[in-house]
Amino acid sequence: MKRTHLAFLYLFLTAALCTAQNIAQSQSSDLNCIPDPEQRNSSLTVASYSSDPALPDAPTPQQSSSPDQPEASSPSSPGDGRQSDAKTAPPPASTAAPVKGPIAGQEQPKRILGIMPNYRAVSAGAIPPPPTPRQALKIATLNSFDYSSYIFVGITSLLAEATDAHPQLGKGVKGFGEYYWRGFLDKTDGNYLVIFALPTILHQDERYFAKGQGGVWKRGIYAASRILITPNYHGNETFNASEIFGRGIAQGISLAYYPSGTRTASALSQKYAYALGRDALTNVFREFWPDIATHVLHRHP
Repeated sequence: MKRTHLAFLYLFLTAALCTAQNIAQSQSSDLNCIPDPEQRNSSLTVASYSSDPALPDAPTPQQSSSPDQPEASSPSSPGDGRQSDAKTAPPPASTAAPVKGPIAGQEQPKRILGIMPNYRAVSAGAIPPPPTPRQALKIATLNSFDYSSYIFVGITSLLAEATDAHPQLGKGVKGFGEYYWRGFLDKTDGNYLVIFALPTILHQDERYFAKGQGGVWKRGIYAASRILITPNYHGNETFNASEIFGRGIAQGISLAYYPSGTRTASALSQKYAYALGRDALTNVFREFWPDIATHVLHRHP
């Protein structure tokens, strides 16, 4: 009976050990089936690429490579921080758009001799975008209310009073005052019409684009002709309606505040021609100022 009990106990222990061993092997097998996170990500990536019907089949790997040919670089693995050369390589230099800049020695200053405002001038070789209405308004305001404008109107008013251009305005200090406010109004409304109002409506660029190269006559004729020709917002040369009509409208407005005795067609045409001629000569002076400053005054423009 004891032998039977011992045999039974031996069989029970043997069965328990076998069962424990099978359980351990099963758990070990299950753990071995769990991949590493990197391997799992890699397998998921491969599965996602292989399941996309829009992508072409992967090329068949070559068995051997020639020693004369460099091996193809393997794609960077996810998360290694490297990027493809195709994404980081800059475009070829030949495809880059050329940058326009001013010609050396032909820069246009904001002021000429520190006195004359030159805000409308663009340096030779520079091609800036067309001014916005706000920028055009600012240029017109700077030209009209610059301190030099008060000096210029004072000089022209003295000349008009001395030559008795409008006898009804009188002489002396009182006459000078009558000439002065009218001259200042002529200049101001003309600037706002020519530089801001009409160019904004007609989409014209009323800045002076200096030429800076060529013979003296060629540059002089070009500068004077800008009162007749100006670029539009697309860079095409057009009839300068802003200048021609703007100065004409300003002369028409002046009929309201000049004496009736000078409201003749001859007087108006003379004033109109003077305004256009003044603008043409100003453009010529702008054109040659960098050369005068460099070669005559030996200073930077």
